Amino acid sequence: MTTSINSRNSSGINFSEIWQKYGTVIVPPIVAVIIFCVIWQIFSSDSFPGPVKVLQESFTERDGVRLIDPFFIKGNNRGLFWQVFASLQRVAIGYSLAAIVGITLGIITGASPIMHRAMDPLFQFLRTVPPLAWVPISLAALRQNEPAALFVIFITAVWPILINTSVGVQQIPQDYNNVAKVLRLSRPKYFFKILLPAALPYIFTGLRISVGLSWLAIIAAEIVMSGVTGIGFFIWDSYQNNYIAEIILALIYIGAIGLILDRLVAYIGRLIVPDEQR
Repeated sequence: MTTSINSRNSSGINFSEIWQKYGTVIVPPIVAVIIFCVIWQIFSSDSFPGPVKVLQESFTERDGVRLIDPFFIKGNNRGLFWQVFASLQRVAIGYSLAAIVGITLGIITGASPIMHRAMDPLFQFLRTVPPLAWVPISLAALRQNEPAALFVIFITAVWPILINTSVGVQQIPQDYNNVAKVLRLSRPKYFFKILLPAALPYIFTGLRISVGLSWLAIIAAEIVMSGVTGIGFFIWDSYQNNYIAEIILALIYIGAIGLILDRLVAYIGRLIVPDEQR
């Protein structure tokens, strides 16, 4: 008897089902990356190395270390893992503060029409200021690189969270508020039973936007602030020494970490926000 295409092999593995489940998800991105690398290699030059040269230089030993090893520590030099880890620590602090302040102020301004009319123009004005513009102000005010970097992350990330939370509170259906009045819900019950669940999709939209902005902001801040350990300063130091391959490898790290952070916040949002509210 001939076997069908969906039949299992001798080991009991159904390759057709595996392909249908994972193949269409995994293969297209891999093909896209390969095409991108081929185009990059075609247009590479001495001043802009292609993927082959970047890979070669990553394995080349320089000052006793190889760049491909992200965990090396030699004197003041640190591998890319430690550079990324230092940046992520700053992002975690600044982003957490932005989330706390943004959600709190967003709920206040969203629940109070007077507060919204008073504060919204200021919020809209401040959110348009680029992250780099805050760097000299934060350095002048705080006098130290570390707190200045945290402030830049905070001031960049807080606005999407605040504005989206405020919109979410304002979009609570009037029927929900009417039910709360009929049932005479206390303020804590109204907050946890009606306001927070209704605003959660908007809150996580703001959180997802802000995590990307936080990562963007710390890279920009570290490039400008000299002597700060982190992936941004690593890029600037490599540029000063004309190590272009190191810069490109660092950019790959930055893109990968940014993608992971975005997907992580989105995953947490899917776990917390009910399906019918998305």
